[in-house]
Amino acid sequence: MGGGEMKYIQQAFDENWIAPLGPNVNGLEADLETFLGENVYVAALSSGTAALHMALILLGVERGDEVICQSLTFSASANPIIYMGAYPIFVDSEKETWNLCPNAVEDAIKAGIAKGKKPKAIITVSLYGMPYQTDAISEISKRYGIPVIEDSAEALGSSYKNQKCGTFGDLAVLSFNGNKIITTSGGGCLTLKDEAIKKKAVFLSTQAKDEAPHYEHTHIGYNYRMSNICAGIGRGQMEVLNERITQRRANHHFYQDLFRESKMLRLHTEPTADYFSNHWLSVACVSPEIGISRADLIQKFTDNNIETRPIWKPMHLQPIFKDAAYFGSDLAEDLFTNGLCLPSGSNLSAEDKDRIKNVLKEILK
Repeated sequence: MGGGEMKYIQQAFDENWIAPLGPNVNGLEADLETFLGENVYVAALSSGTAALHMALILLGVERGDEVICQSLTFSASANPIIYMGAYPIFVDSEKETWNLCPNAVEDAIKAGIAKGKKPKAIITVSLYGMPYQTDAISEISKRYGIPVIEDSAEALGSSYKNQKCGTFGDLAVLSFNGNKIITTSGGGCLTLKDEAIKKKAVFLSTQAKDEAPHYEHTHIGYNYRMSNICAGIGRGQMEVLNERITQRRANHHFYQDLFRESKMLRLHTEPTADYFSNHWLSVACVSPEIGISRADLIQKFTDNNIETRPIWKPMHLQPIFKDAAYFGSDLAEDLFTNGLCLPSGSNLSAEDKDRIKNVLKEILK
């Protein structure tokens, strides 16, 4: 917590605004719109997953449709496709950003068109805060007329060519879950480029209650709006967002310095100056030829009471998606086999970093 959250929470109690509407909800949306700065409209919702589900609804995805989705991601990127009764088409990563491979995306689109089923949407992910190849995916999107849903759940504060993540797709998603760079305890938002579409998103996310003196419903609605209490936490968190970005990037620079002379670990970093990552998580790849495995590294850290973990397991390797289509090679699988998430919390102290450094020095010997 940043310290400023309680004044907004107290205000909600003082004014008796507890429900999923109120001044904090409106204020958080305004704060985010100011931060993103690209003429976007923000709808605060109960989770990033709810926002992804709502994005698919707004794009008219229906049962039996196909949606392209990055395979190397958390399952929340793909689950809403199933909610819709649609089919995920998983796509491999490229080595620069670990995000959607443009060539594999185009192969998936061509295969869909060949069977008379052009994909209905493309879900991009900015993995661990690293922006995806925005120009290449946008060009493909326009050429084939397929909208992009930008999953920037991990990328608040990241940017590409000085434009903030969360403003590139036809619709975009941010997450404020407890593990994200800022939190509302649980929550997320949908960013949109049309105020009328935002109003529709808010309408659908508040049970689609029509204007009437009684309860009238002409659409299926969802209980997806963020509460005024959670939004109050978010308003306090927005006051320290830039500080959190600085802290996460400082963690990344700490690992850069540590790995500079080592061929054992390759830190995932921005490929060019066009990319600016919030480095929500600092992640690295273990070089398999060194002779020490990722599991060995995890165990060594565990022995010193330091948590590390594997990166996301690709969706096309998950049991629940074993029958889903997949386009690409084995890069995502290789990254999963050798990828390691390092301690990355905003509150890592100098003492914490010394402990990490000592363990890594012992390993790197």
